Parts: sequence; C-alpha cells; structure tokens
Amino acid sequence: MTTTVEQPDVGVARTPPSRGVLAVAGVVAGASGIALSQATAWALRLDTSPVGAVAAVVRDATPGRLAEALIGLVGTLDKPLLLGGTVLVLLAVIGYAASWVRRVPLVPDLVFLALGGVGLAAVMSQRPGGVGAPLAVLVGLMTWVVSLRLLTGPLLDDRHGTDADARRQFLRRVGLVVVGAAAVTAAGRFAGGARRQVEQSRRLLRLPVRAGDVPQAADLKVGISPWRTPNADFYQIHTALASPTIRPEDWELRIHGLVDREVRVGYQDLVGRELTEAWVTLCCVSNEVGGDLVGNAFWSGVPVRELLARAGVDASADCVLQTSDDGWTCSTPLEALTDDRDALLAVAMNGQPLPVEHGFPVRVVVPGLYGYVSATKWVVDLEVTRFADVTAFWTERGWGERGPVKTQSRIDVPRDGESLAAGRVALGGVAWAQHTGIAKVEVQVDGGAWQEAELGGVPDDDTWVQWLLRTDLDEGDHEVVVRATDKSGYTQTPVETDVVPDGATGWDSRRFRVG
Repeated sequence: MTTTVEQPDVGVARTPPSRGVLAVAGVVAGASGIALSQATAWALRLDTSPVGAVAAVVRDATPGRLAEALIGLVGTLDKPLLLGGTVLVLLAVIGYAASWVRRVPLVPDLVFLALGGVGLAAVMSQRPGGVGAPLAVLVGLMTWVVSLRLLTGPLLDDRHGTDADARRQFLRRVGLVVVGAAAVTAAGRFAGGARRQVEQSRRLLRLPVRAGDVPQAADLKVGISPWRTPNADFYQIHTALASPTIRPEDWELRIHGLVDREVRVGYQDLVGRELTEAWVTLCCVSNEVGGDLVGNAFWSGVPVRELLARAGVDASADCVLQTSDDGWTCSTPLEALTDDRDALLAVAMNGQPLPVEHGFPVRVVVPGLYGYVSATKWVVDLEVTRFADVTAFWTERGWGERGPVKTQSRIDVPRDGESLAAGRVALGGVAWAQHTGIAKVEVQVDGGAWQEAELGGVPDDDTWVQWLLRTDLDEGDHEVVVRATDKSGYTQTPVETDVVPDGATGWDSRRFRVG
C-alpha cells in the first residue's frame, strides 16, 4: 500500500523589486495626487491649486535681482517653467521616498507629512481662510497614499505569484491609476470651467467703446513695429502663475485708507459712467535697451481721479497701494493718479473688453510710469496711503519706489545682421517718453555726424512715435545708433545701466551689411 503525503505549498521564490521600480511607482502615484489636487481646485473654482501655491511661495522668496536675471533669460516662459519645475521637484522627492518603501517604510510616511505641511502652509499663505484650498491638498495627499499602496502591492506581496505575474499586475494597476487620474482631472476641469465661463461673459459684453482710429501720419510703413499693437501681440509680464478668472458680476473695487469715506464700485457702476478713451503706450521696467516689452493700445475706462475724488483723499497721503485679485501689489505716486494725465481704470483695449491675460475685467493704465508701480491687472483694491507706511511686491525686492518711464528709442529696421541692397536704405524704429513726449530722434551711421530723423504724427505725448531716416550707403558693413531727446530737453545717455532698480539706459544699435 502506497501512502501519498501532501506537502505544503511554499510558493515560488520572488525577486525583491528594485528601488528604481519602486521610484517609478512613486512618481506615478505622485502624479496622480497632483492631478487630483488640481482637479479639486478646478471643481471648487479656487484661485490657485496646491502646486500653484507652492510655486508662488518660491516666486515670492526669489530675490529681485535673481528674478530679473531669470526673466531676462527665459522671458515670458518664466511662469510655465516655474510651475513645471515645481512639479518635477515634487515628483523627484516623491519618487525617491517611494524607493525606500521596502527597506525603510518610515521614509515615505515622513515625506508624506512633510509635503502635507508644505502644501497646507503654501495655500494658506496665498489665500488664508476657507476650506477649499486645504481640501485640495488633502485630496492630493490621500490620492498619492492610496495609489502608492495600490501600485506597490504586487511588488511587495509574495501572494501575487511569480515575478512575471507581479509585473503584469503592476503594469495593469499603473494603467488603472493613470486612466483614472486623467478622467477625474478632465471631469474636474469641466465641472469648474471658470475660464470658460469668464470668456463667455467677456464675449457677451457690449461696451460703449471704439477701437480708435490710428492717426494717418502715425504709421510710417517701412517695416517698423505697427503703431497700434494688436492685443494678441501686446507683451505680457506679470507674476500671476495663472491668470485670475473674474466674472464681471463678481468684480468689485474697494477704495479706502486715508480717505473721507470708503468707496466700493461694481463693474456695472463703472461701465455705466462716461468712459474716457486714450492712446497710451505701456512699457515694462525689465525692457532692455532695444527690447520689445513695450506696446501701444487704445484704452477705454474711467479716470482713477474721479473715484478718488468721490472717496475724498486726505492731504497727508502721497501714494496709492494697488492690489490685484491674486494678491500682487504696487505703490503708485498719488499725483500720477490725480493730475491731468489719462490714468484709467480700463475696461477695454483696442475696442474690445480686456483680454483675460491683460486684466479682465478691469486693470489700471497710467501713462508715464513703468508697469511695476502702476499697471495692476485684475485690480480689486486701492488703498490711499503714504510711501513711508507701505512696501509693494517689487519695491521690497530692491526696485525703485516711483518708477517714472525713461526716455528710450529702438531700431526696428534694419534687423541686426541683415543684408540690404546697395543704394538708398531706410533706417527706422520707435521712441517713447510717455507723459513728456519725444521732441526729436537722431541717428548716427558708422560713427559719423548725428542726423535728425523724420517723426510720425501722434495724438499726444502718451504714445510712442515712429522715426525714419533714409540715407545712401556704400557696399560693406555698417553700424547705426539711435538716440532720442524728449520735450523736457533731456537726451538719452550713452551710459549703459541695468534694468534694476528703475529701468535700463543706453543707446540702441544695429550692425548690418549693404550689397
């Protein structure tokens, strides 16, 4: 008689997962957590997401000169790069923490607590109050934890059979997490739809504004930048990581501080007033000599001085602290908002409601001042105060307090390194000295005598002016230099200075070839 004794199933020996595979699981789980926190922010129509809040903290902590150097290096890509860099750093930290989940399980737990603290501190520093932003952080953290356990289960639990079985189960779960996170994120974006709703409100607006006719003599038409800058081409420089989305019916401006009475103004009250329309050139203090961070548009809005008069300004005040919906601030000389210049609460640009990126529904436009002390987009608060009592976003980072625009000129044609046909050539560009005006532009070719250029016609001193000089040049290499003199008698200095603290100086030049 033969007796069969059943042996216990001891399973198949499994190969422990490598730290690299665990790191991949961590990155996928972390990405799903970030995606769902963003979806929550969209669904709740929050002004910023947890990642955006962390990026904003990094932005605010960056010294002024370093920030300016980075903007000079990457231009308007600074915000996408900051957001992308923040995400990459977070994923790198999460992936590294997950790589220790088998050997030292405490590491992911500590990182979980640390990132949770950072996220909560960041959202509360940007938008204190309310439960929406902390909820978005918690949703992201819990998604990360659940996803990490789901993904690492097949890798760490021997009950999932052979190595091949575990790999198949792992890959299936990666697909499940990725597809699920993508679907929830898309649903959150659709449910929120704040940008979509604001764009719809903007399209439906019918404002009593004109597009403005370009003066016949303003555009010299020789390849110079158009005298009117189209909205789509107008430069964009701001610190907002995402443009605030404000419906007109939700917008309100508060005027307070050193005033006789606090004033609150809604959008319909504002556009129901008689609107002032004016051509105004704006320029950024970060504009290098010869740079393109300058544009000219036809603005429609209400003079700021009218609303300040309604509030009754105290005689001791000398500035107005402006605040944007995203918390950005600038301090503006009071006199620039109350004198005879067209300092506007603008609602339209070139005959259209302001684009969202340019401050919809309301922004401030002040001729003669750099944007960092005046041109608040998405403005919601004006506090009448004193320079001695406040500091604003850029001034506390080492930039000048008052920011008057410096007289500047630029060469647009020919381009640097361009080859031209021999004979008579056109040299042209633009010059600006807002609220002062350009008196003349002079051009020097190959170190010779200065020659006065022809100027285009302009409606007033608050816009740039085109200039043109036609001259005969021999074949060979040439250099052209330009300088402007404003109506106060000041002529641009050849001394080159940095944009920090209050704008660059120097003469623009181009090298080109004839023949």
